[in-house]
Amino acid sequence: MAYFIFVKNLDNVENTIYRIAENQSDLNNLNINQNNYKIISDTQENFNAVKLQNKFVQKYNNDIITYINIDISYFNKNNLFQYILNFSKQIKEFLNNNSNHPLFNHWNDYYNQLNNLNLDSITYPLNKSLEQYFNDSGQLSLNPLQLP
Repeated sequence: MAYFIFVKNLDNVENTIYRIAENQSDLNNLNINQNNYKIISDTQENFNAVKLQNKFVQKYNNDIITYINIDISYFNKNNLFQYILNFSKQIKEFLNNNSNHPLFNHWNDYYNQLNNLNLDSITYPLNKSLEQYFNDSGQLSLNPLQLP
């Protein structure tokens, strides 16, 4: 079962998604007090769609999540570079502050994967998310919403 973590008590308010967790273990390893959030379980299919950025979490109402289908494109190398730079900064902050976290190595590996990606080997426009690109290539794919 996958989990979607929202800001609590904001039913029908857009953009209140805080994190996503693929399973109970990932949920338990998020650096949050679960009592302070609205946690809704949903299907692996919806989790994968959000993780790969094919769907956007719009809002929740009680235990029902509203999704929107999206299409992501990186028109040039600089667009993709900026996305990687921003995501890498978030991961680096986590790594710097959580050296004993159970998912440290998992995120450190992904940090290295992002920073070692040869952006010149990609054909632009890249008409998919970076997460979908990695998934299609058989590589580890993580979403910023999964970061503990």
